[in-house]
Amino acid sequence: MEPTAELADELPDPADEAVELLVGKQDEGSRLDAFLAREIPRYSRVQLRKVIGLGGVKVDGEGCKVAYRLKAGQNVSIIVPPMPAAGPNPENIPLDILYEDDHIIAVNKPPGMVVHPARGHWSGTLTSALAFHFQQLSTVGGAHRPGVVHRLDRDTSGVMVVAKTDHCHYRLAEQFADRTTEKEYFAITVGVPDRDQDIIEQPIGMHPTHRVRMAIRADHSTSREATTFYEVVERFEGFAAVRVLPKTGRTHQIRVHLAHIGCPVLCDKLYGGRSEITRGEIRRDLKDTTVLLNRQALHARRIKLRHPETQQPIEFTAPLPAAMAGVLEELRQYRAVKSR
Repeated sequence: MEPTAELADELPDPADEAVELLVGKQDEGSRLDAFLAREIPRYSRVQLRKVIGLGGVKVDGEGCKVAYRLKAGQNVSIIVPPMPAAGPNPENIPLDILYEDDHIIAVNKPPGMVVHPARGHWSGTLTSALAFHFQQLSTVGGAHRPGVVHRLDRDTSGVMVVAKTDHCHYRLAEQFADRTTEKEYFAITVGVPDRDQDIIEQPIGMHPTHRVRMAIRADHSTSREATTFYEVVERFEGFAAVRVLPKTGRTHQIRVHLAHIGCPVLCDKLYGGRSEITRGEIRRDLKDTTVLLNRQALHARRIKLRHPETQQPIEFTAPLPAAMAGVLEELRQYRAVKSR
């Protein structure tokens, strides 16, 4: 399921609240996530699963999977990040609504907007905007994530589906978990992939030294298998336009996988080393310092799923943001690949 405010707002921090729990006989055989949900009821199971996946939970000092079955006498330690006592404050923030009915909402999230309140981002979030514009939203994700079934990174724009009822939330979440949804992203990369299309299959886990990054890691407690299909749509001198269909939904998956093949997302500071590009750099005129883009060039263009109530296929598409479209036009004009 798509977890995914920036990872820095999600990862356990040494200053966060530490909880030590002893597994009693009555909890023998319980799943780790279910046990924690009973012992720490102020957090939803969805929230606790994320903490487990990020390595914030240890059983007798060792990292474990969400479905690990506990034994009596084991010690469970968990570091849980702080959260607001109440839900997000409703804020009159304009939203680009792509679709709405009595059950779901499809919204085009702008770049720079964090999805839900997290450390350092208590206001200006998508959930604050949703709480202002809609009277009914699902409560499955907890008080501070009303309606949120999946998410996008702060600087990734594009389509998101929001649940109005808990019933629809569970049905949508099941589709994400079963990987029956089809998510299509559009990216501009620095560097051109060698192949016209390919599948990247590399496990992703927490970076060994950089707490706000993920990394290609095998055989680690935080690692999970990840699969990404990509197709090169246009080639330019030094850049490429790429269509991406992730088959799994790991944190920062597309960004990590594209960086792994040597073609990081343009303006992705975390995985590409820089956060902006100027018009002069594309035109090879260093005197022109006009900034064309100052956010990662990654856009969730389309999502296809079954409507949680009618079970009929439904698809939502978000137009490419103007800044990314502007970069494409510059590349077509000044970085076109010359035919042989």
